[in-house]
Amino acid sequence: MATPDFCTSNWDFVLFFFLSSFIVGRKRSELKAEAAQQDTSSRAKLTFRDGGSSESTLFATPSKSSLSLALVSKAVGSGKEAKQRVLQWRRQYFSHRLSVSYANSDPLMIIKGEGSRLIDESGFSYLDTRNNVAHCGHGHVRVVQAVQDQVAMLNTNTRYLHPNIVMLGQRILSKFPPQLCKIFFCNSGSEANDMALRLAKAYNRQGSLNTIVVQGAYHGHTMAVLDISPYKFLKGTEYELVPQPNLNINNSESSSSTTATTTSPISHNSESRIKTPGHHIWQVPVPDVYRGLHRDPTTAGALYAQYVEDACRYFTQTRGGTVRAFIIEGGLSIGGVVLPPAGYLQRCARAVREAGGVYIADEVQTGFGRLGSSFWAFEYQPDASSSSVVVPDIVTLGKPIGNGMPLAAVVCTEAVAQAFESKGVEYFNTFGGNPVSCAAGLAVLDVMEEEHLQQHALEVGTYMKQEFERVATQQIPLIGSVRGSGLFLGVELVKDRTTLQPATAETHLICSILRQKYQVLTSIDGIHDNVFVIKPPMVFSKDDVDYFVQSFVKAVVEDLPLHAKELLSGVIVTPT
Repeated sequence: MATPDFCTSNWDFVLFFFLSSFIVGRKRSELKAEAAQQDTSSRAKLTFRDGGSSESTLFATPSKSSLSLALVSKAVGSGKEAKQRVLQWRRQYFSHRLSVSYANSDPLMIIKGEGSRLIDESGFSYLDTRNNVAHCGHGHVRVVQAVQDQVAMLNTNTRYLHPNIVMLGQRILSKFPPQLCKIFFCNSGSEANDMALRLAKAYNRQGSLNTIVVQGAYHGHTMAVLDISPYKFLKGTEYELVPQPNLNINNSESSSSTTATTTSPISHNSESRIKTPGHHIWQVPVPDVYRGLHRDPTTAGALYAQYVEDACRYFTQTRGGTVRAFIIEGGLSIGGVVLPPAGYLQRCARAVREAGGVYIADEVQTGFGRLGSSFWAFEYQPDASSSSVVVPDIVTLGKPIGNGMPLAAVVCTEAVAQAFESKGVEYFNTFGGNPVSCAAGLAVLDVMEEEHLQQHALEVGTYMKQEFERVATQQIPLIGSVRGSGLFLGVELVKDRTTLQPATAETHLICSILRQKYQVLTSIDGIHDNVFVIKPPMVFSKDDVDYFVQSFVKAVVEDLPLHAKELLSGVIVTPT
């Protein structure tokens, strides 16, 4: 990858710039260190809310020694009264469609984060197994310092030259194959995916909107990306959905002919026919080798790819058009932690490109080393015999890139960038790639390299996967599948390992028990809402794994049987 001229000829200025930043923030660092020392020395052992004590290394920070707690207390009071007041105001001033985690029990008010833990208004510490935004850990001092120093010096729009955006762009592109050589900065994953669709439309010779998406996918909340997010558009009445046409295809394990009606996991029969926001959107099944139609890993990739190939033929041959894009997460998170089987992406990318479109890899959830074995999820190889990596035409980045700061990006090939430029419309994003957010992004990359977080994710994630597999074999028959890579894992619960009947109610009840009794925060997703999706901060340790797995076992073996009546009467879905 060629290095921009700035990075090779102007290091004197860069050195001066960061030296100035250091001087501005030096006193602040000293004060912060003193405060941290006082805070650490005054920590107390965690006490469970049910009165028991923890044998783990979780700690709670006493509220009186915490600046964050003091500020909360000054603004809204303290204790339960403060949380109730905040909850009341939230309900009064915000739309009820803005969900609150654990709203079916006792919503959390989180006011501080440290590493792999979140701390509430009373000083209780919770192990965070679900927050992939705080990539380097909550409140990482390097990221905090970078943001503080830069915001004290300048934050402005991107029409001015500034070293941060250039250096961050170069460093991100250096992590990609050389074909992916252009970058656009924006503020969120939704915005990145929206921009990706705009680039794909510009690249298509007909300006087509025809797009192939995966069942259960979620790509953001703008109108453009809601169109390609079945996880959202199939809920409520915001969209007037239309039935997806029937195709005469047969993707069975024993045949690749195209003569019979499909028996896809997405049904096309009578009232259960799949629906989309319009005939420009086409849903294909999740390439799931655990509970999907095609479960043989050696053939599943080719068989699941046929649905994409058939969609391309429909758009080009039946309708005489072209395809804008096929978009898929490198690892399907909302879909329940599904990593595409070998050969799937190769065939899908070839089909969509032949139909005039591009392959978009959504790395908002899974990028920046989370899978451990690769820096990007689209590079993941299911096994040693897998075919070579297929390079996407467009890649979108979000959540972890700024460790919580509003920062996202779109990376694409030269051909895609040139097609967009030929349209003659300026790309200007006021705060996309602003100096402060880019300072955070640079600090994230520094921390990843210095603390070896990708390798850490591989080692700790492998250990956690093995531990869940062990308890699945020895103690918990409710666990049907443990899957994923690195610190992107899924634990799927089923009532029967033969029929794979989803244990949805049990999953939600266990989630509530983990939070209320063991102070462990978890996330639930999957087509049947029965998969614990584990994507914690990348500093998650083996000690954290031990506590998580031990708590999980106790919640299932000891606590779940006590709630049999609740399960029989039905439990309220746990918003996580």
